Amino acid sequence: MRIILFGAPGVGKGTQAKILSQKYDIPHISTGDILREAGRQKSELGLKAAEIMNRGELVPDEMIIGIIKETLGQSKYDNGFILDGFPRTVPQAIALDALLNELNINNIHLLYLTANEEELVRRLTNRRACKVCGNIFNYNDIKNLDECPVCNAKASFYHRKDDNEDTIRNRFSIYETSTKPVLEHYEQKGKIAYINALGNIEDVTIEIEEALKKTEFVSSI
Repeated sequence: MRIILFGAPGVGKGTQAKILSQKYDIPHISTGDILREAGRQKSELGLKAAEIMNRGELVPDEMIIGIIKETLGQSKYDNGFILDGFPRTVPQAIALDALLNELNINNIHLLYLTANEEELVRRLTNRRACKVCGNIFNYNDIKNLDECPVCNAKASFYHRKDDNEDTIRNRFSIYETSTKPVLEHYEQKGKIAYINALGNIEDVTIEIEEALKKTEFVSSI
C-alpha cells in the first residue's frame, strides 16, 4: 500500500501516518523528521534546512526532491510507504509524478486532511517536543511534565521555534500560496479522498481506513 498524506500544518498528518504505518506495516516517510535528524547530525544540508524551517519557510524543492528520490529508491520501500509532508509545492508534485513513473510505482492513495485554521493554530502553539527523542506532544496531554513518556528523559520538553504563533501564521501563509495549489494539481486528476481531521484521533483513523477501502481512491498518479 502506498499513501500520500497532505493538508495544512498541524492537521495531524504525522500522527495518522504513524498509526497507519503500524497498522499496515509500511514505512512512514516524514520529510520533516528526515531534515530535523540531519540538523541534529550537524550536516551541511541539515543546518541549512534547520535555519529555513526555524523561519517557518519551506525547504527548497531541489533539496526535498533529492531526499525523496534517494529514499524511495531503497529496497525497504518496495512493498509500500506513507509520504507525510511531501509534496508541498506544485513543482514537487510534478517531480514526484515523474519519479513514481520512473520507479514504476502506482496505485497511490491520495488523502487530504482538512481542518479549521484557527483550531490548527491552537493545536500547533500547544505542542511541545522532547529534546532527547524528538517526539512531539500536545502540552495538555503530557501527564508528567518532568519526564518524556517515550524515552523517559528528565526535564526534556521544549517549545520548538517553528511552533510559536508568528512562525505558525507564516507557515499558513506559505501553505496558502505554495502548498494549497498542490491540492488543485491532484484535483485535476480526480484522485483525492477528503478526510475531516477535526475529530479525535481514533475517529480520523477510522475515516481514513474507510477511504482506503474504496477502490476509486486507488489509482496511478
